[in-house]
Amino acid sequence: MKKQIIAASLTLAFGFAHTAASAQSAGSTVNVICSVQAEWCNLISTVYAKTTGVKINMSLKGSGEALAQIIAERENPKTDVWFGGTGDPHLQAAEQNLTLEYQSTVMPQLQGWAQQQAQQSKFKTVGIYSGPLGFGYNTEILKKKNMPVPQTWEDLTKPIYKGEIQVANPASSGTAYTMIATLVQLMGEDKAFEYMKRLHKNISQYTRSGTGPIKAAARGETAVSISFIHDAPGEAMQGFPVLAITPKDGTGAEIGSMSIIKGAKNLDAAKKFYDWALSASAQELGAAAKQFQVPANKGSKVDSRVPDFKKIKFINYDYAKYGASTERRRLIAKWEKEVNSLPR
Repeated sequence: MKKQIIAASLTLAFGFAHTAASAQSAGSTVNVICSVQAEWCNLISTVYAKTTGVKINMSLKGSGEALAQIIAERENPKTDVWFGGTGDPHLQAAEQNLTLEYQSTVMPQLQGWAQQQAQQSKFKTVGIYSGPLGFGYNTEILKKKNMPVPQTWEDLTKPIYKGEIQVANPASSGTAYTMIATLVQLMGEDKAFEYMKRLHKNISQYTRSGTGPIKAAARGETAVSISFIHDAPGEAMQGFPVLAITPKDGTGAEIGSMSIIKGAKNLDAAKKFYDWALSASAQELGAAAKQFQVPANKGSKVDSRVPDFKKIKFINYDYAKYGASTERRRLIAKWEKEVNSLPR
């Protein structure tokens, strides 16, 4: 199956041979931190290397960990491009002058929300995909334990779900920080933190990675996860009994982003990779790797398993405010002190 996916993706990728040729002339290596799921990272690495001759040194890290590494290496960056992960830490990196202003020639082809992400950061980052926050659940466990499918945020605090929910730790996961920011905007800060204290009693584990909880739900290690719902179809395709839903009372969405690191050692190669990653064909590699976010390029084919945004109740998520480093640090510190410190 993996060979078939790679072969199909290579066929698709050869459609942008001109971009590939340009990238090959730009340099022989590009160092990338990849903050999407491993399957997608690996497919990007394989396709880009085979179509351009440019070697990718790829490291996989959650968006919180990626930001921490980039901050630590600011005097001597070892990374050229940061691909994927929630947009908030990318905006924080831009605010801290850790990323480089770059306006790709592909920008006019992008969705409005992707261009807005670029404009907010003064073109130091750009949106590359979007996906809604919701609940993943294991259908077999819910049936076996006679638990209903949660429909709202409040449902997750019911005693029947005690020890049956996983979510990531916001200190290391952009997914979990998106949850905090979503709840604060949906409920107001005081009510949101009171809610998270009640939710805390039902959490069995705060995972390091944002994708960890839905993988655990798929494999029967937990009944429910708080996750980006576009991760569910890929798990279901592997035969796991997992579905996902968005809360009826409203939710937020990530704008997955991409940034070039200031001081990148392979700057020309970084820019070529950045342009390539924004192209319609390159963005279709997400679905080929069983990742079902909405692609930023308007010319990309949208897989039928991508969530239909028209059917989801979204809050008016303030990406500028909650993407600011001071606000992120404040909310995470408050969560650590008021929520994570409590017994379960």
